[in-house]
Amino acid sequence: MSPAEPEDGHAIHCRLDELLAERGMTLTELSERVGVSLVNLSVLKNDRARAIRFSTLTAICRALDCEVGELLVIDE
Repeated sequence: MSPAEPEDGHAIHCRLDELLAERGMTLTELSERVGVSLVNLSVLKNDRARAIRFSTLTAICRALDCEVGELLVIDE
């Protein structure tokens, strides 16, 4: 899958891959820690998510010890 195209109406990029690599964590491990399915995390990781719950965002940021702005960035 390729990142979302600009015509999707947004330029938000999820840096989940980079943050996982920096922390030596797998997507499966993150899924287990935050209680979010592997499929849903993959959708987010591949910039295909249309929305994210604040509770999910909070859990991911806590598990990765990061701020929202480190996870989600605007990709010009």
